[in-house]
Amino acid sequence: MPDSPIRANGQHPRDLVAQGHKPVVAGLWVNGLLAALKIATGVLGHSFALIADGLESFADVFSSVIVYIGLRYSAKPRDENHPYGHGKAEPLAAAIVGLALVGAGVTIAIQSIREILTPHRLPASFTLVVLAVVVLIKEGMFHYSHRVGTDIESTAVKADAWHHRSDAITSALAFIGISTALWLGPGHEAADDWAALLAAGIILYNAYHQIYPALHELSDAAPPPAIAEQVRTVAQSVPGVRDTEKCFVRKMGFEYFVDLHVLVDAELPVREGHRIAHEVKDAILFAYPRITEVLVHIEPY
Repeated sequence: MPDSPIRANGQHPRDLVAQGHKPVVAGLWVNGLLAALKIATGVLGHSFALIADGLESFADVFSSVIVYIGLRYSAKPRDENHPYGHGKAEPLAAAIVGLALVGAGVTIAIQSIREILTPHRLPASFTLVVLAVVVLIKEGMFHYSHRVGTDIESTAVKADAWHHRSDAITSALAFIGISTALWLGPGHEAADDWAALLAAGIILYNAYHQIYPALHELSDAAPPPAIAEQVRTVAQSVPGVRDTEKCFVRKMGFEYFVDLHVLVDAELPVREGHRIAHEVKDAILFAYPRITEVLVHIEPY
């Protein structure tokens, strides 16, 4: 069976959750340390762009905590009140992360405008060293987190990765703004603050691209059509199945649920149709470990 969008490589949802924890926990430590470093450097070096960058990193700490909680909760087994499991916690965490980005972007934009209108000193040159290091670290964290999020198909982990990318962008823009202010000299102190304002716009843009897919998943939008086609292919390989009709797939966190209509010979006894339905279900569950429930409805061919 070839690899597929529903991971025919044997990965179980519990394994995927464990993989998702690693970049999130690493991001918590990195964001906390860098946030403290950037804010301290920004205060000492008279750079609001760097202070704003540090505030955005603290927002990243909050978002990583939310993603971690969402991943843990989504892995909880089904219970009486949640017969479909707790998978929706994963895209819900991603939506909250996106909203945190919105809050960070709006806050930075408002304060940037205030700083532009308020005379202040030129930023110190040593702030550039800190920003260069931050850009390298955060861009590395983005690639690591995004790769894991893509591998395990986690909306929340990918949203957390984009927080790292937003941080790298704000740091890069702060570097440009401070460099411009230092190069042009007195009278151009606001270049630092204009960089922070531009960074706020980029953060809001990234927030939109994180909230949209999360809401898409929360509203039970259909996953890629290739998934349903693969389910049909497996079902049609079962002896006694003449064809398939409707096939609905929904994604719940790291799991998929399938509703499938299978056509069999019209004159078959009920017992035989029931047996074929069970074989179809077993074949699909065996082929794709991330599909955890299959509802098979028998139709006459």
